[in-house]
Parts: sequence; structure tokens; C-alpha cells
Amino acid sequence: MADQIQRDLSGLIARELKDPRVGMVTINAVEVTPDYAHAKVFFSCLGGDSELATQGLNQAAGFLRSGLFKRLHIHTVPTLHFVYDRTTEKAADMNALIAKAVSSRAKED
Repeated sequence: MADQIQRDLSGLIARELKDPRVGMVTINAVEVTPDYAHAKVFFSCLGGDSELATQGLNQAAGFLRSGLFKRLHIHTVPTLHFVYDRTTEKAADMNALIAKAVSSRAKED
């Protein structure tokens, strides 16, 4: 169910959400509670303000939830909670540190 919500949300955000605060957003993962009451949606954004994107997505959560209801055809569609995922930023920082260490080691040799 979480994978289907992730796919459908990605489509809804890309095609139907018109909030300028929400730019290029990628849905990275969705965690759904066992009773399907709540879903935590982890996202990253390309070249935008993550706080504004989070505000825009959380304000549009009702609209997105109704869009999911039409697509999923299940009795209970979870309440959506959007969380900015910093994994991509952390990976880029780690790669930069590794590159710096490799270049300093090459200079020493």
C-alpha cells in the first residue's frame, strides 16, 4: 500500500498541485501505520526551500488525500504528514568529504 501511495502522490504533485511553494519534489518513501490512519511521506526537493515546500505540501494534504481516495478505491485513505528527507544532502556531504580526503592523500603521496 505504501508503494502505491508513493506512486500516486508523485503523479498528483507533479500534475495537479499548483502551489508555487512546492517546486520539483521527489517522494522518497511512505510509511503507513498498520491501521492506515496516518502516512508519513518523506520527500526531497530540487533547488527549492525545503521549509516552504513542507508548508505547501502539508497545506495541500487534504487535496492530495482526496486525489488518493479517487485513485486507490479503499475505504480509509491515511492522513498525510510530509517530512523533508535530508538523506540526499547527507550523501552529497559525505561524498564531498571522501573526495577531499582522497585528494589530500594523493597530494601527500
